[in-house]
Amino acid sequence: MNIAQLKTNGRRKEAVARISLVKGNGAVTVNKLPIDEYFPEKMYREMAIRPLTLTKSLDNVDVAVLVNGGGRRGQADAIAHGIAKALRALDESMKGELRRAGLLTRDSRVKERKKPGLRRARRSPQWAKR
Repeated sequence: MNIAQLKTNGRRKEAVARISLVKGNGAVTVNKLPIDEYFPEKMYREMAIRPLTLTKSLDNVDVAVLVNGGGRRGQADAIAHGIAKALRALDESMKGELRRAGLLTRDSRVKERKKPGLRRARRSPQWAKR
């Protein structure tokens, strides 16, 4: 598929990332900031661009990301999910590699809601004998 610009979404917990992928030289921006500024922690940077390094396409595409909601970890995972979906749309031959790495599967685990009569989702009030 030869498209000038690909747009996809990635999700994880409460985080939603909107990805724009364009042929370029490897610039990655998150919320109009370079990825190094948005994610000062190296772990989250590597997590976010893992699909690009796995498929060796980091130097061939520019990625612009708008992400909101959730925490840093959820945002990094949402970005990785969105980039993987965009790369699959760009080149179907990458699908197997991305699937084996678990990057195309949406992680559906979210926080469980609080139930009535409990302190949290499953935590019951402390029991006192007397």
